[in-house]
Amino acid sequence: MLNAFRRCTQRLMSTAAQSYPFSKTAIIPPPPAVPAPEPARVGKGLMSYLPQRLLSPEKLELLARFGKRHPERILPGSVLQVTTNHAPTSFTGVVLSIRRRGADTSFLLRNVINRTGVEVQFFVCSPHVKDIKVLMRAGGKGSEGRQGRRMRRAKLYYLRDSPDKMTAISAGLR
Repeated sequence: MLNAFRRCTQRLMSTAAQSYPFSKTAIIPPPPAVPAPEPARVGKGLMSYLPQRLLSPEKLELLARFGKRHPERILPGSVLQVTTNHAPTSFTGVVLSIRRRGADTSFLLRNVINRTGVEVQFFVCSPHVKDIKVLMRAGGKGSEGRQGRRMRRAKLYYLRDSPDKMTAISAGLR
C-alpha cells in the first residue's frame, strides 16, 4: 500500500511529459531532426538552388499585369476567366479584390452559379494557373477586352450582399 502511494505521488510530482492516457492519436511525435546539407551550413552552394525558385517569364508577365503601375493593369470589377490544371478547369468571375504581395499576389473571383455565390481565390504565380484572360476591363485604358465602368473601391466585398449589382457588372458580357 505504501509503495503504491509512493508511485502515485512520484507520478503526480514528476515534471516529465506524460503520454495522453485516452487516445494514442492525440500524441504528436516530435519532427525528426534533419540536418542541413554541408554546403548550406558553410554558406556555399546556394546559387544552384536559386534558378529553381525563380519565376518563369510568363508568370512574371502575369504578375506585372496585377501591379499598380502597369498600363493594362487588372482592376477590381474586371471580369476574368482563369484556366487551371485541375478542377475547376475554367472559372469566370468578377474580381472582388487583389492582394499584392510580390510572388504571393492573389485575387478573389466571384460568380453566381445556380443561384449560389461562389468565390475562388487564385494565386497568380501558382503552377496550377495556366492562363488568365480578361473578358471585360473595369475602366482604364487598354486594348484587351471590353471596357466597363471603373470601380471606386479597392475591395468590392459589398457585391456579396447585392447580387443585382453583381449581375449588372457581368451582364455587359452577354
